[in-house]
Amino acid sequence: MEQEENWNERLNREMPLPKEFKLARSRIMYIEFKGDDGLEGAARIGRLYLSKSGKTLYYKGWRFQSLKGLGFKSNYIKLESGDYFWISGPRKDQNDRLYGGNKDVVVDEDVRAEYEKMIAKV
Repeated sequence: MEQEENWNERLNREMPLPKEFKLARSRIMYIEFKGDDGLEGAARIGRLYLSKSGKTLYYKGWRFQSLKGLGFKSNYIKLESGDYFWISGPRKDQNDRLYGGNKDVVVDEDVRAEYEKMIAKV
């Protein structure tokens, strides 16, 4: 649980993105930390940027690389720390968590309006 709180605290700090990131190569996505028990960790909805090749995702200064189907209840690894994450497009019905629901999912303020517009189409 301590690791989860630390993760949220670090994400809440604003980190500038490099200039080469383009809005056209970004998506609003669901990102869930799978560290402690691997089932349900801290979760957020935010804007992730894709590298030119699309193999690396960037979120608030962090880099993620696909596990290419080899993860257990996770599909990406954070390169700097080796932590596991589940990253996917947000569901319109808001059941983003592995076992459904959206309890304690934080929506980043910079994408809130766009996200709410997206889920309102249900």
